[in-house]
Amino acid sequence: MGDNSERVLLGEIGAAQGLKGEVRLRSYTATPADIAAYGPLEDESGATSIEIERARVTPQALIVRIKGVSTREAAEALTGTKLYVPRTRLPEHGTDEWYVADLIGLEAVGKDGTVLGSVVAVHNFGASDIVEVAPASGGENLLVAFTDETVPEVAIENGRWTLVPPRVLEDEPDNGGEE
Repeated sequence: MGDNSERVLLGEIGAAQGLKGEVRLRSYTATPADIAAYGPLEDESGATSIEIERARVTPQALIVRIKGVSTREAAEALTGTKLYVPRTRLPEHGTDEWYVADLIGLEAVGKDGTVLGSVVAVHNFGASDIVEVAPASGGENLLVAFTDETVPEVAIENGRWTLVPPRVLEDEPDNGGEE
């Protein structure tokens, strides 16, 4: 299981928006504006409580007003702040759903049970989730699309998941474009 089992990362504050203290917010919740429904959030240290007063979705970003922040300068001071919530405030999830925090640290094994590495991050750049795996043999991390084909089984209770890595393109024979 991941190292941070008590708190879960829900978002990150981006750039200031306008002059009256609003900020852009990158929300990791299924519906971005729902981040405001979790109540007060905490910064990475847990020392600062951050409460979202209002959130609005625009075509470019989620824009939020944070309680006590009323100037651009105060908003700029929060840029890059990661927002966490205690795990106890999260709703239960379905059988084929996981929190990203639960995936970090899982062992990635092949279909034959061979340890391939471990999950170090889950990214989403807009199209779909990408899992970053640190190979057990060392070397550069592998980025794999998180699909049913590449990750056919996730067993959080066993601390592992099955990974079917993509074939390396250089190793595939050149068939002149024919299938």
